Amino acid sequence: MDFKQNQRRRDNQEAKTAAFGKLALDPRASADIIPSLRFRPAGSAGPGGIGERAAMHKRQRVCVIGLGQFGRHLAIELAKHCDVLVIDKDQAVINDIGELVQRAYCLDGRDFASLSSVVGGDFDEAVVSMSENMEASILTVLHLRRLKLPHIHAKATTRDHAEILKAIGADSIIFPERETAFRLATQLVNRNLLDFIPLSENYMVMQITPPEWAIDKTLLELNLRKLFDIFVIAVKEHVPERTVFLPGPDFVVKDSDALLIIGKRDSLEALEGAESPFDK
Repeated sequence: MDFKQNQRRRDNQEAKTAAFGKLALDPRASADIIPSLRFRPAGSAGPGGIGERAAMHKRQRVCVIGLGQFGRHLAIELAKHCDVLVIDKDQAVINDIGELVQRAYCLDGRDFASLSSVVGGDFDEAVVSMSENMEASILTVLHLRRLKLPHIHAKATTRDHAEILKAIGADSIIFPERETAFRLATQLVNRNLLDFIPLSENYMVMQITPPEWAIDKTLLELNLRKLFDIFVIAVKEHVPERTVFLPGPDFVVKDSDALLIIGKRDSLEALEGAESPFDK
């Protein structure tokens, strides 16, 4: 009895081996041998595979209302990465941008019925940029909140305007001219500053060219943390062209490098005007 069972096992195993050998030679035979196995075209994916996961991550949907200079440029840039709907009450403006975004409508954002016909809660973000007309921007933000958009950004011209927009539901307030002026002034005053990101009222991330006294010194020798309470979080090298994140203490600073540093605003300003600590 045991002999017969063992023989049947061997026969079954040989049959399976032959079947899979046939699969390797002739994929078309797979359906007859293993009905549950199906071959897919190259690059496709089954349930839960790459194709399905990619489909789940849809492009972000953004609505931009008001197409002045700021709104127009914002919409065009966003359209490179997101599904963008733009709204303006000037038909000529809509005609001009229609080929550059996914959807464009000529209507008045102050009219709730018109706005709700094209914008709904399925949008991820909305930007209201007709700040010159305070009544229009306030009503539009109010309507968007009624439509339950998750994130509303609104352009403002004055502090009072901004407070009203925040009170009725805007999640963030934009002062494009003020913010641009601040960035330019900061860069003009700090001659080594290449770029910066304000993190809070007191802290910033800045990209600077190294002071002359820092060139050919290691980060250990510079000891910026002790002298200025500043951290070097990355270095952009141009020779060779690469970015070194969290450089070690033996990293030697070159005149072609750009240092990405983080610290308090007054510490960064102190570094800007500092004389060489090696001359003392």
